[in-house]
Amino acid sequence: MRKSNFALRLQPSLLDEARKVAETEGVALNQLINVAVAEKLSALRTETYFQERAARADIPKALDILARAGKDNPPVKGDELEE
Repeated sequence: MRKSNFALRLQPSLLDEARKVAETEGVALNQLINVAVAEKLSALRTETYFQERAARADIPKALDILARAGKDNPPVKGDELEE
């Protein structure tokens, strides 16, 4: 894995808090920042993925599938609704 250096300017209060969390977690500050950036990128990519999937959705087809779900199938034992 290739590594590179990047000068990161953080507000002093944010840096202090990050150092405390890194110490509590037992990891280096650099590792904490790497994981935090990776988690944020993952969240943003996930949001984009679901937006793209939603744009391709066929809502009437999905509603038809949901309307048919469970038809003619009695509930599995233990899944019955209380009267």
